Amino acid sequence: MLMSVSSVARRSPFSARFIALTLSVALWAPPVALSQPSGIPSMGAASSAELSPALERTLGEAIMEQGRRDPTYIADPDVSQYLTELGRELARHASTASAQPITVFALRDRQINAFALPGGYIGINSGLMVAAESESELASVVAHEIGHVMQRHIARGMTQSSQSSAIMMASLAGALLAALAGSGDLAMGVAAFGQAAAVDQRLGFSRQAEQEADRVGFDMMKRAGYDPRGMLDMFNRLSNVARLNEGAGGNVYTRTHPLSIQRMSDIENRARAIPAEPRRDNPTFWYLRAKLRIMEARDGVARNNAVAVLQREAEQSTGIRQAAAWYGLVYDALRRQDMDAASQALANIGPAGADSPEVTALRIRLALEQGDTAHALEMSDSAWRRWPDRQAIALVRVDALLKAGRHEQAATFLQARVADWPDVPRFHQLLAQSLERLGRQVEARRAMARYYELTGALPVAVEQLEQARGLTTDFYLQSQLDVEIRTLKDRLVADRALLERFRN
Repeated sequence: MLMSVSSVARRSPFSARFIALTLSVALWAPPVALSQPSGIPSMGAASSAELSPALERTLGEAIMEQGRRDPTYIADPDVSQYLTELGRELARHASTASAQPITVFALRDRQINAFALPGGYIGINSGLMVAAESESELASVVAHEIGHVMQRHIARGMTQSSQSSAIMMASLAGALLAALAGSGDLAMGVAAFGQAAAVDQRLGFSRQAEQEADRVGFDMMKRAGYDPRGMLDMFNRLSNVARLNEGAGGNVYTRTHPLSIQRMSDIENRARAIPAEPRRDNPTFWYLRAKLRIMEARDGVARNNAVAVLQREAEQSTGIRQAAAWYGLVYDALRRQDMDAASQALANIGPAGADSPEVTALRIRLALEQGDTAHALEMSDSAWRRWPDRQAIALVRVDALLKAGRHEQAATFLQARVADWPDVPRFHQLLAQSLERLGRQVEARRAMARYYELTGALPVAVEQLEQARGLTTDFYLQSQLDVEIRTLKDRLVADRALLERFRN
């Protein structure tokens, strides 16, 4: 039978307390051991002593495969697609090409923080996006982290011969090996992701490296059409937050990326030299900022506070910020299954959000929840023709097709979307479920194998392919499946060998 992600999770329950303990033990090192990367040339070539780009990417992929199972990882298609497109747009305008493709993801965490992982993966806490007062402020942080990637600061820092680096790499590799060893060691997978995210925070980049990332990021922002002053605005905002929280240790981002006077002055001087050209933010920034404000609330008190902020913005703002505030309130009401409140908030969005894929997706979702499947199907068809590049619209279109019982059409639609977005696990999972309903069991298991491969459960992916092979007598299909099984098993061996190298 097809295995759901919840069945894997039930095999290995975990707790936040366990994860925190794992991280505190695995990443502790005496203060004197926290050396900084040294000798990094300004805009210079990579050192031969660091990770090769190919190995760095492989390590990053191994981390992300496990990290996608972390409960703080935000798999929301709107958020993932927006952040990655923003990051890649910035990278396209860099003065030099990146050795790694840029992928930006979000975590559900109110702390203002961002970090870079090996292989071009960049994590953004929800708290940072909520704190940003413009898209350019958000872009400034993403650009700074891309600067670290492009200058290979992460790769250099991880291979420096210091005690802290050795401890970090050994514990990270050990956690990833433990996750690969079994079919559902979810706790170790989550711990591995937490350790990987802490690598960036523990490296303690030199002032030169931080300033170099600033300059690379500033140049990217300017070339990409963002307001470079957004970097200075974000610096000032982070500095103010640090002062307000000084008694509580400042904030995470200013501790891990110290805002020296030299850095502040350098960016201020660069910003002054550029004529003021106001930028119109992408409306998606404001909608997702409102959504994340609700999404990051972990309890009733935090949720009530988030709703109160959105209600004030809805009453006091105008234009897109007002529409986004109402959008956040619709999203909150749908999460609570309060259809009346959702309908009322949706009616208040007004013309500013009339041509928005984010608002349209919620409108379709509300119709489905209210049982108006025919109208939802009609709206989803129109929305997909209007926005054929939006993953969120594709997913709500699938929901409408399934609710209408159009499983064959849903499977055909999903096969095309898998071709469009081969690295998005959710499309493979939905395709597997649709194919199973249609009795196409071999295809369903192959799709589910891809889902598990993308989410780091490689042994389970092998199991799915072996089940598929047992369900067919077609020699040619069995041969194809044999190749896929062997490929995954070889990958398991190669990943283990790579991680053993880092652990030792």
